[in-house]
Amino acid sequence: MLHIAYYESDITHFCNADANAILGQLTDRHGFALESQQKFAWQEQIRILQIALSSISGHIYFEFSIPRIGKRADVVIVVGGIIFVLEFKVGSDTFDRAAIEQVHDYALDLKNFHKGSHHCLILPILIATTATSVNDPILNWDSDGVAIPICINPSQLPELITTALENNNASPIDAGTWSRSGYHPTPTIVEAAQALYRDHDVRDISRSDASAQNLSHTSDCISQIIENSKQSGRKSICFVTGVPGAGKTLAGLNIATSRSKAHSDEHAVFLSGNGPLVDVLREALARDQSVREGIKKSEATRRVQSFVQNIHHFRDEALKSDNPPIEKVVVFDEAQRAWDHAKAADFMQRKRGFAGFDMSEPAFLVSVMNRHNDWCVIVCLIGGGQEINTGEAGLAEWLSVMGSHFTNWDVYISNRLDDSDYVWDIPTRNSLAKVPATRNEALHLGVSIRSFRAEALSEFVGHVVENRPDAAKAAYASIAGKYPIHLTRDLNEARNWLRHNARGSQRYGLIASSGAYRLRPEGISMKNKVEAPLWFLNDKNDVRSSFYMEEVASEFDVQGLELDWAGIGWDADFRYVNGEWRHYNFKGTKWQQVNAVDNRLYLKNAYRVMLTRARQGMVIFVPEGDLQDQTRPPSYYDETFQYLMLCGLLQS
Repeated sequence: MLHIAYYESDITHFCNADANAILGQLTDRHGFALESQQKFAWQEQIRILQIALSSISGHIYFEFSIPRIGKRADVVIVVGGIIFVLEFKVGSDTFDRAAIEQVHDYALDLKNFHKGSHHCLILPILIATTATSVNDPILNWDSDGVAIPICINPSQLPELITTALENNNASPIDAGTWSRSGYHPTPTIVEAAQALYRDHDVRDISRSDASAQNLSHTSDCISQIIENSKQSGRKSICFVTGVPGAGKTLAGLNIATSRSKAHSDEHAVFLSGNGPLVDVLREALARDQSVREGIKKSEATRRVQSFVQNIHHFRDEALKSDNPPIEKVVVFDEAQRAWDHAKAADFMQRKRGFAGFDMSEPAFLVSVMNRHNDWCVIVCLIGGGQEINTGEAGLAEWLSVMGSHFTNWDVYISNRLDDSDYVWDIPTRNSLAKVPATRNEALHLGVSIRSFRAEALSEFVGHVVENRPDAAKAAYASIAGKYPIHLTRDLNEARNWLRHNARGSQRYGLIASSGAYRLRPEGISMKNKVEAPLWFLNDKNDVRSSFYMEEVASEFDVQGLELDWAGIGWDADFRYVNGEWRHYNFKGTKWQQVNAVDNRLYLKNAYRVMLTRARQGMVIFVPEGDLQDQTRPPSYYDETFQYLMLCGLLQS
């Protein structure tokens, strides 16, 4: 059972309680081997707070759970109409930036994801227990009711609480109702992967409110299909659909982790052809496990590699032998990006030396799993409008393979699989019609959970790239107050906007399309490839991280991943001309119009991917252009800028 706190009590009772009894409950709830450092920290916190709170009425919680982050706040106090979040640095006389960001993160997490805290004032406080000369604290509340973190020593806490209460007229909070109100987080995919890898249930780390499709509902449906296949000795394939940011990857990771832990004989594995996603997840999981378990990073990396694999490595291993793979359950993330026949055959013959390879990637992957004599399950996670590269087969190839070569398999599909987002041409529609399949609404995730502020974001972006400005304006009107999107013609202004809006450790960075070569005069060079794990995971002190906004990620780097705040560089490769979108590729010294239907689709989807990466808000930078530069005259950008304003966006 997940306890919301290790210890909770009325403050008066806490102040009069035996300190050893409180420590005993904390130790009992901790449930792990207790280090002497942690025991000493609790003893100091109890001692300090029993003195500081002796004349204050309210409720106190020690080790308050923050599930999305996978950590616990040292102390949360509910007094009057304010929630005080306390983080202690026992034995320290300084206030380092990481600690300030940490307590700020806890407060923001409560505000955004804890139902009872949505409309409350929240004051994050960092207490360095041996600090002596500290300035008098100054309260500074942000517009959402979360204060700028206050740094104090223990003696300043009573006066700070009193001052905060005197300067506001917020209605008193009922602590019991508040603590039971429910926590509905929307974790980043990295946070989710780390939590699931630590054996947390998807119900603990994901939203479960009635307005969102419950991820656990989809996971339960897939688990039942696996169990049925296992018991009946059948081979099955499931196609799970979802809007951008709906949690398809999270659902896949949940299946892989839960099956690998509870059914180790199945050797469930999460596969993705998205190299940056695999690299980032592996690095994040290895770093986290190394710290938690005190093992070498190399050992943690080795363990993680068997759980998260690159689909191409899985493919190459299967070519070394005709034996069935050890895995009985495989989850293919972004299955629509698997290679078509032409690209797979060409690559395998030229790059891998397999002269006889003559099939698409979906055909080969299913044939590999078909080697099992009894049962197996393939779970294909399908994103709408996510094909962004030549040679990506999309859904059509999977359906064609199942309908022509593997008719003995049971096929389960989302009830939305035939929507235009997934079936966008007649051949794919015809292939779908030929496949006998069981439809299930639980296999579709219909609401974006990437942005907890804007569930209509994917709808807005869809209207923008499909040239529906009126619909886009209406969609944005419904989210503008919760999800800011600003326009600018100045890249430095875009950078400053991101720095100003991000709080705590919220991650921000710049993104542009891989073909945005004429943003180079503005300081954005798309020929310099980012190292995704460093860009997404390293902190503000690392020039290679997204925070520095020097290295710019492309659609290939960010697909499947996310930032809190994103700056989008919009070049002339996807430009608005005379009321319609035009598609261009920069070759040599000039722009060339893209005529191939598939390549135009990939370019449109590149912008769709970029515009759906930010969880909390974004700024779009459209250059002014230069009359003296024939490759980027103002006319290449002005109409695009005006079109985005027609879609409801305002210049910052």
